[in-house]
This record gives sequence, C-alpha cells and structure tokens, in this order.
Amino acid sequence: MNAPAIGDISVLTIDDQRTMRAIVRQLLRQVGITRVSEAENGRDAIERLMSGELEVPDAIICDLHMDAMDGMAFTAAVRRGKTKLAVDTPIVLLTGEDDDFVLDVAGQAGATLVLHKPCKAGELYHAISQAVGYQLSSA
Repeated sequence: MNAPAIGDISVLTIDDQRTMRAIVRQLLRQVGITRVSEAENGRDAIERLMSGELEVPDAIICDLHMDAMDGMAFTAAVRRGKTKLAVDTPIVLLTGEDDDFVLDVAGQAGATLVLHKPCKAGELYHAISQAVGYQLSSA
C-alpha cells in the first residue's frame, strides 16, 4: 500500500495565539500540507468538532499552555473518547515548555509526540509523519 500524498492529509492546529496558528499554517504549507483547520483552544476545538464545523483531522498540532482548555486536558479528553476524534488520533504537542516533569505528564496524558517551539517546517513534517505512523509521500 502506498503512503498517502502529504497534500491529502488534514491537520487541526490548536493554539490560543493567532500568530502562532498562522506560523504553523505557513510551516505546513511549506511541506505541502494545505488542508489545515484551526481552533483557539481545546474547548473550542471539541465544540467545533462535535458540531461538525471542523473536519475530523488526520493529525493535530496542539499548544500545551492555553486558557479555557490546555493541550494536556484536550489530549486527555481525546484519549478518553470524549470527542468525535478517534482515541488514537495523532496529537503533536507544540510547546516552549522545557520542564521535564510537565513534558513527561504530557506523554502520560496521551500526546503522540512533543515538539519544541520554535520549529522548522522539516521538523514539523517529520513529527507528523512519525505521528501518523508512515512516511508521507510528496507526490
């Protein structure tokens, strides 16, 4: 079976900073991912997914620290089946956090990977490929 083309996958970006969502969108575009939706925090993402306003994504890039519902609580909600998302939906936490304890707890909550800010397009591509479990093809 051939891996899907990178342009065929969809990604949901969750971050409370509009500028950061724009940066992530641009990084994803640089690697050929154009099906990108956005939410302001975990609660916003869940509400919009449950209402059908947002497409169910193939992968999620989520900030760790946000108001209303942070990345750890969002990840735990997904892993407990409290959303429309499959419990094994890949979730990449994108964070500036460097506290090993917090990062370990994020992994225990169910984060597929943790990626540190700032990141480059190639790092994001490799994180998404690793998170979805196969190498994405560029064609």
